[in-house]
Amino acid sequence: MFIQTDFPQPLIATYRQLPWMKFPLNEPLAVENLLRPETDLERLILKAPEFRKGLLWGEPRFGHPEGKVVFHIREVLDNIDLIAGITREQRRQLRLITFAHDTFKYAEDRSHPRDWNKHHGLLARRFLENHTGDPAVLDITEMHDDAYYAWLGQKHEVFGAENPNKSLHTLLARTGHCLQLYYLFFKCDTQTGDKTQAPLKWFERTAPGITPVPIREAIW
Repeated sequence: MFIQTDFPQPLIATYRQLPWMKFPLNEPLAVENLLRPETDLERLILKAPEFRKGLLWGEPRFGHPEGKVVFHIREVLDNIDLIAGITREQRRQLRLITFAHDTFKYAEDRSHPRDWNKHHGLLARRFLENHTGDPAVLDITEMHDDAYYAWLGQKHEVFGAENPNKSLHTLLARTGHCLQLYYLFFKCDTQTGDKTQAPLKWFERTAPGITPVPIREAIW
């Protein structure tokens, strides 16, 4: 289901001209030079063949005019750098989630009715389980799209009826132990591309216990 973007058209034109959009991915170490891994774990997962395949997947589309997943990851990482006051540990967690969250889109099931056991977030969690036991990283990676799905469910009753596990109630129950970190990632992920900002604004108004943090409000 596609939702019409409210992203300003002039900003889309600016977005498409970002320098890293023309980054030469066919050169040696291109992915590493673009993403600039900071930890041994980041460097390790970038070497996995199935992970690298996912980084290079994607064509320009609604929500992701940048096309390839690796370019989206770069944009989310840039947003993380703009968050004021996060700890070194929170930064490490957010970066790891960012690296993995969309990288398995190429492998997810897109049939109808949808097999949610093959959603890219769950596939990414399973990959990360081989590298970390951090429950916040794993839960946020798995459910990173669920705030969007919860917003969609309250706007479209059919979606909500077909996907009762993608509700705000379920999301809060699963991520209560890391809700502020979930919110920070959701915001960094949403303030990219030409994504509609309505789900983020709804989540900031609706989710109890989060502290709204400005990131790119000056241009959104």
